[in-house]
Amino acid sequence: MDKISKIFSKILPIYWAFLTYMLLKPGEENNEYWFMFNGIDKILHLSIFAMLGFTFMASFPRIRFYYFIHIILIYAFLTEILQEEMGLGRSMETLDIVADTIGCLIGYSIYKALIKRFF
Repeated sequence: MDKISKIFSKILPIYWAFLTYMLLKPGEENNEYWFMFNGIDKILHLSIFAMLGFTFMASFPRIRFYYFIHIILIYAFLTEILQEEMGLGRSMETLDIVADTIGCLIGYSIYKALIKRFF
């Protein structure tokens, strides 16, 4: 278990930095690909925050849920506010925060289920 935490504690800051860059880089609409559809950004938010939640829990397996959810949600709110305020073609959307919340809860649940099953 501690070995897994050490591995994920090295992955987490890299993933979190990359995620921050991707969430705050200038926005552009791109509808030229076949897989682009209305609402894909919500699926992306859900997915990337599920991975963040999982990676965070794997890095800090003893953290209380209360602290976990607060840290992740403060980050989600902060990135949405910065998207709006930075004026780089991105905007704050309430549904993104909902998708972020659901995603981090999915990541948390997957981590807990895997730990229960294999450890």
